[in-house]
Amino acid sequence: MFVTNKFVKSSRLVRARPVRSVAVTAEAVPPPVPKLDAEQLLLEVNQASGAGLEFVGRAADGQVGAAFVRWPDGRDGVLTRGFGSLSDLRRTAGVLDAARQHGLPVPQYQLLVEVPGGVGVVQERLPGRPPTVIDRALLESMIALTDRFSGLAADLPVPSMYLLESGPGFCLHESLERYDDRTRRLLGWVHEVGRDEPSGMTGDDLVHLDFHTGNVLVDDAGELTGIVDWDGIGRGDQRFGLVTLRFDAHVRLPGDLTWYDELLENVLSPAVLRLYWAHMSLRLVDWSIRHHTPADTTTWLNFAETRMN
Repeated sequence: MFVTNKFVKSSRLVRARPVRSVAVTAEAVPPPVPKLDAEQLLLEVNQASGAGLEFVGRAADGQVGAAFVRWPDGRDGVLTRGFGSLSDLRRTAGVLDAARQHGLPVPQYQLLVEVPGGVGVVQERLPGRPPTVIDRALLESMIALTDRFSGLAADLPVPSMYLLESGPGFCLHESLERYDDRTRRLLGWVHEVGRDEPSGMTGDDLVHLDFHTGNVLVDDAGELTGIVDWDGIGRGDQRFGLVTLRFDAHVRLPGDLTWYDELLENVLSPAVLRLYWAHMSLRLVDWSIRHHTPADTTTWLNFAETRMN
């Protein structure tokens, strides 16, 4: 997830009237997602598999956590705790294998092993590093990359938008219901969108549900070398990633993003854009309430409300 205090305004969007949010007590808000205990997970993975992985270090980016590890033969990997069952993650691994065959820079899953409380995942460490320069060129490269997701996910389930019920650790409705009157108004709109049509994604495209600039890697020339964090994966509409990236750009790229808003309005019908906007609004407002500051929550509320209709 991505939440910062930076704030930009698009000239095509109607800026919402600033209203200061007042957080409720910690007891009333659902708890944050716990950080990964990488050393403990590595111990469990090695005990269950005999892989002999060596701890290298913690990944600096990411809200929940990952760790860099090394195989006995010198290969580098990334250790995370997988979401879903072992069979779900094996299916994800197969889809990513097919995506690599189509030339997409996605990691191979090197090891999947059941551990207490879930599944340990060791995946290939792709070349490159997180981008330090976020500009229009990077956004346009990422936008173009989504065209290559077309038709690659026939074997995956369609993910829920969670507009009428809470998601599994994210998109929690309780956070918005308990925070303040403004978040309750947003939640009411989210419910309204969830009862309308379309109520979910359609299509057979590969969908990265957290497609933002923190989940890509670049080389020294700024060229894309990898797309990471495939815990959020599904079948549906490749254009969903454009809305996720637009929310990211709101806080990562100061300046006029009229061109991006025009792109969304040209490639998505008003009803589909409204559906995807409601999901991202719910997701980021909930996450900011539980993991960040009232200022972050206000930032996302301001942006969410620009398309509340």
